[in-house]
Amino acid sequence: MKEILQKLTSHIPLEREEARSILKRIARGDYNNSQVTAFLTVYMMRMITVHELAGFRDALLDLCISTDLSEFNTIDLCGTGGDGKSTFNISTLASFVVAGAGGKVAKHGNYGVSSPCGSSNVLEFLGYKFTNNRDILRTQLDKANICFLHAPLFHPAMKAVGPIRKELSVKTFFNMLGPLVNPSFPMNQLVGVWNLETARLYNYIYQETDKNYTILYSLDGYDEISLTSEFKMISNHEEELLSPEKIKFPRLAAEDLRGGTNVEESVKIFMNILKGKGTTAQKAVVVVNSGYALRKIFPEKSLTECFEMAENSLRGGKALNELKKLLTL
Repeated sequence: MKEILQKLTSHIPLEREEARSILKRIARGDYNNSQVTAFLTVYMMRMITVHELAGFRDALLDLCISTDLSEFNTIDLCGTGGDGKSTFNISTLASFVVAGAGGKVAKHGNYGVSSPCGSSNVLEFLGYKFTNNRDILRTQLDKANICFLHAPLFHPAMKAVGPIRKELSVKTFFNMLGPLVNPSFPMNQLVGVWNLETARLYNYIYQETDKNYTILYSLDGYDEISLTSEFKMISNHEEELLSPEKIKFPRLAAEDLRGGTNVEESVKIFMNILKGKGTTAQKAVVVVNSGYALRKIFPEKSLTECFEMAENSLRGGKALNELKKLLTL
């Protein structure tokens, strides 16, 4: 590790295979915590390169416990996190809204690291039992249109860095890896990132795949469509700069998106929104992100129709029903 750190601190980036090999060694426990912390810290001070990110992604996919859900046309709605905005759990809510509208969602998530409450915290609090049993996951997709892939059950390599990430409590390049390493390899993906450079890196990596993807970045730093500013949308086919007004949604304030300060508060907000008791602003930001996800899996629908499907799913209680089903399976 000494030679690796000397190279990195001399501003020499890693090659893709080199990055792949190093992350595998970290996963095996070949380095002590101080060395791993120093390694992670390098990437807090400079941007990761596309070759490094691809190599780290390759390593996690090599080591993951994959699960074949290809019989379903699934989508993952997942942000990088690490935007420091302390929002409520927008992508998790949107996942249930998409499920309620008939989409099949293979949601990849984890406990919050740089935020008080991640998607895994929400599902666990509500009584969901994490599993990597393919038959159970298939049944959940079939009956409830959604299953949840708790990252530590599928990525044993993450165990070596989990405690270190928790102690650091700030975003690291592992935040960037989460959306790239869904162990069910969904063909569709709606992914939010915390800055424009990360959006560019994701675009380069996704172009190597056959995924049907959309990358989102709100220009004021949110890793989703926040409706608080203009937002960038990059997909297989186009790149657009859009505004809330252009897609006929209200422009919101940061305070409208504020989440809880702990898991219990966060889950209360989550359930209020699913029960139709959320504020107009909360509903709007969930619907807009859900609508864009639905457009990925129902390309024959117009964007307006997808927004209507999302609205009906949330307002009509369909999203809530899918959660209730999921918790019984």
